[in-house]
Amino acid sequence: MNLKQLLNQGRLKPHKTSKKEIANLLELVKRDIKDAKVEGLSPDRKFACAYNAVLQLASVLIYCKGYEPQGTGHHFTVFQAMKVIMDRNYQDLADYFDSCRAKRNITDYDYAGGISESEAEELIKEAEGFLEVVLNWLRKNYPNL
Repeated sequence: MNLKQLLNQGRLKPHKTSKKEIANLLELVKRDIKDAKVEGLSPDRKFACAYNAVLQLASVLIYCKGYEPQGTGHHFTVFQAMKVIMDRNYQDLADYFDSCRAKRNITDYDYAGGISESEAEELIKEAEGFLEVVLNWLRKNYPNL
């Protein structure tokens, strides 16, 4: 699968990003990571905040490549596109984030209490690490953004 195939399937659409848009997304990421660490927050909400951070980070990658996800299942598309954009060292991370997508769906739509504290903490840690990866990727590949 490549980005053009995702475009042809209607899962991506052309998109021209800007420095301001990328900066706004990164601010959302920082907010969500900070919110995920709030004392007393349920593991479900911590997980959801951290998940949103990684979703926005993976979206930054897509926006920089000139696309935007669209349609039903756009969260799934984001992590599929991440696999195309990032090198092979990040394939397992994209799969992990996609599995978090499924867990987040359960805790947001089906029932409360499905996320353990350790699952929430793990995703927060991964979100923080992925933020550094994306910032380095931006500096290397899109220094103007």
